[in-house]
Amino acid sequence: MPALADIDPRATLRVTEIFHSIQGESSRVGLPTVFVRLTGCPLRCVWCDTAYAFSGGESLAMDEILRRVAGFGCTTVCVTGGEPLAQKNCLPLLAALCDAGHSVSLETSGALDIGDVDPRVARIVDLKAPGSGELAKNRWENLALLTPRDELKFVLASREDYDWAVAACRQHQLFARCAVLFSPVQGQLDPAQLAQWILDDRLPLRFQLQLHKILWDNAQGR
Repeated sequence: MPALADIDPRATLRVTEIFHSIQGESSRVGLPTVFVRLTGCPLRCVWCDTAYAFSGGESLAMDEILRRVAGFGCTTVCVTGGEPLAQKNCLPLLAALCDAGHSVSLETSGALDIGDVDPRVARIVDLKAPGSGELAKNRWENLALLTPRDELKFVLASREDYDWAVAACRQHQLFARCAVLFSPVQGQLDPAQLAQWILDDRLPLRFQLQLHKILWDNAQGR
């Protein structure tokens, strides 16, 4: 974790967008939140809904990012992507946001090491099921690093994905490690069907739909 004295406010990151919206996922669902969407991702999930963040964006100094975040007057912040940890300056950005008094969460694919993330940050780790096309990218070593402060998310496109996710949770004893969230890929898996599977199997997890898609149909910047 970078110390405050080590954080260079002039360090830059590639940013796709910074916006104020309602958190659509995780246990923070429904909270007004400032999103900092960093540019770039080493994965290409077949159901990705933020492909516009793969490239482009603008180069912003860290102090400018902090200034824009503060301008919304909202203390809950989510750093997302793309894959935010693909940029080395994501780690000091997370620390700087915490130092500024924000309640910070990180949405990460789980393909990169989460061990150096500031412990004040809630890590929302997305473990990739077979239907994503990126199963091989999962960094299984991350699971041992998860704490009750963190959350593990599975986005599922089929019964095969569901069965795989349940087996992974049981094999690695994930239900006892942190909150686990199952959600369906929009347009591919019937939400009611996924909910019924969870009930039938008596799973101790959280079912979720992506609230922002229900409200704004996945509009960019919402």
